[in-house]
Amino acid sequence: MHQRIVISSHRVLKITSVFSPKICALFIPQLNFCNRRNNVFTVFSANMYTSTHTNRRAPDPNDPATLMKEDGISLCCRMWIDSFRESDKTVTNLTDYLRRFELWVLAYQKVSADDTGAYMPRSAITRSALEDLLALRNAVLDNRFKWGARLEFFIKSPRDKTDYESLSKRKIKAILTTTQPSPFQDRVVQEVLFMILEPVYEARFSQKSFAFRPGRTAHTALRVIRRSFAGYLWYIKGDLSTVLDGMKVGMVISALMRDVRDKKVVDLIKAALTTPVVTSRPDDGEKKKKTKRKYQKKRVLADDEPKPDPYWLESFFGFAPEEAAKVPSWGHCGILSPLLANVCLDELDRWMEGKIQEFYRPSKNDVIWNSPEGEVEQGNTSWPEFVPTSGPDKTRKIDYIRFGGHILIGVRGPRADAATLRKQLIEFCDQKYMLKLDNESLPIEHITKGIMFLDHVLCRRVVYPTLRYTATGGKIISEKGVGTLLSVTASLKQCIKQFRKLNFLKGDRDPDPQPCFRMFHATQAHTNAQMNKLLATMVEWFRYADNRKKIVNFCSYIIRGSLAKLYAAKYKLRSRAKVYKIGSRTLSRPLKEKKGQSPEYHNLLRMGLVESIDGLMYTRMSLVPETDYTPFPMAWRPDHEKALLEYIKLSDRKTLDEQQNFLKEQGLISPQDYISMLVWNYKRNAVPVEQKSLLLGTGEEKDNESDEDDEEVVHAAEV
Repeated sequence: MHQRIVISSHRVLKITSVFSPKICALFIPQLNFCNRRNNVFTVFSANMYTSTHTNRRAPDPNDPATLMKEDGISLCCRMWIDSFRESDKTVTNLTDYLRRFELWVLAYQKVSADDTGAYMPRSAITRSALEDLLALRNAVLDNRFKWGARLEFFIKSPRDKTDYESLSKRKIKAILTTTQPSPFQDRVVQEVLFMILEPVYEARFSQKSFAFRPGRTAHTALRVIRRSFAGYLWYIKGDLSTVLDGMKVGMVISALMRDVRDKKVVDLIKAALTTPVVTSRPDDGEKKKKTKRKYQKKRVLADDEPKPDPYWLESFFGFAPEEAAKVPSWGHCGILSPLLANVCLDELDRWMEGKIQEFYRPSKNDVIWNSPEGEVEQGNTSWPEFVPTSGPDKTRKIDYIRFGGHILIGVRGPRADAATLRKQLIEFCDQKYMLKLDNESLPIEHITKGIMFLDHVLCRRVVYPTLRYTATGGKIISEKGVGTLLSVTASLKQCIKQFRKLNFLKGDRDPDPQPCFRMFHATQAHTNAQMNKLLATMVEWFRYADNRKKIVNFCSYIIRGSLAKLYAAKYKLRSRAKVYKIGSRTLSRPLKEKKGQSPEYHNLLRMGLVESIDGLMYTRMSLVPETDYTPFPMAWRPDHEKALLEYIKLSDRKTLDEQQNFLKEQGLISPQDYISMLVWNYKRNAVPVEQKSLLLGTGEEKDNESDEDDEEVVHAAEV
């Protein structure tokens, strides 16, 4: 039987066309009919050899994955470096980046993560999705892409299983005439444009602008105000948020083309701004029949469906200050809208920077801001927020900051300077943005009244520190000084207003907590955990407020009272006092426990049969952390910008040469080590003629080295 199998396999190996003559010569002589085990093993190995070699195929040239020559993240890093290296140069070659398929794959991954709630690695992207993505890229490059498509798509979301060809006329009409979310392919194109344009403009934006920019948050704005706005008497607070609602297309395109002259990119953004957006509602104008409300069963979310924001995060978003409440949305631009708004308002920032230089009038009688440039401050470096009081013989100066569509201007000098600046600002906004402002929309307020900005009140504290300095002859003089210190405190009135909006309390003068019925069906452990997360985020939000302990303790009191009323209604305990008696001050003890039918709560907790209930945080003022008074540097930049500038500086050849020459002049490096550094530098890039001559001279000056070593070093430098 075994011999028949071997003989048949021998014939198959001879007849089959899969084996080449060389392979047959390799395997067929080894078929020994006397050893059955060797024969079977040889046939098996021959089949394995053929199967592995026939499965190896040449790479498919039609596979879109072959277009990815580089990692998308490294390509974005190179774009950021190039933009910061040449920040004054007009950009004209953005279409080359628009052709890079790596950026499209990266944009697809980011949009899919937003759509499905889970990150999709590159290996998980199917070939069909890559082909659709390539078709979308080609359509954009060939001007065949249309914003706001409703039925015809080049690519769809991974969780969109709708067959648009089999839809009924009623559903097609509803899709075409009602408000629909932005199509998946539109968001991919927006993400690609955003990745291309953001590094270009971030390298050119003013340092006075915040919001809608990486690393420049509301906390950064508050720290800048605390650091730079001390000593200003008059403040101009302006609301330009109507610009965020929309601008004329011509103004946006002209502001965009100030730094970008790429026709393909500009035309894409222009089409996104001019394409109409359907915003009508279904059955608009018709009276809806009153139907009896049916019981709605809780819907279970699919695995690939994004999860909604938890209750604590939704509540915290309700605390957003007025300056950060509005996010621009222009046409089909999507995430490009905040960037375009900053591009348009950057002209205002540049104009205000010119006014800062124009209004600066130094005085020799002042101890700070008395240099002609006005950049270097002279004063107590250990207490930079302290500023001497102003007066008629003191330095006149203004400063400016913008957060989104809101501006804040501080004036150190007479009120007439503030009035003159306000008049010029009204004229500029009228000419540039066609924005009609008046004196009421740009009020001038004194610091003693308190200036509200980002839900924090700016006020002045007059301090009388003892100044000690060394006079001529080494005599130490101590005298009383008069100065101002800017106080940044959280507004308790605004906090009560936000809590009332979220239905956590009622009343103004004597706020009374209201039960939080949104958490009625949740367990006590889950409810306490949600409120603790809310309190933790609020502690971080009021991190730089002078009254951080007071405001956080008040928030904890409101939330604790709201939960106590909720538990009183849920467990039928009638009053908050009874809830506190059973659940303790922090509500960490279980409120529902059947006596006589189950062991103690701590025994169940030890056995892992019940959830651990975390008590509410910050129920006492001593538990709230202190205010963060970390000094803020004058020429502050975000961490990513500092890393970029440092990398560009170190990669500059002149910087390396200067450092090498400095080390050699100071005697911090021996001539032999210096030669080794030059040879190493030459291997990276060619050594200039000046360094070659210097290298030759240095080699001749060595006394302890032989001529052969000199020739080797010179030869290494010349190779």
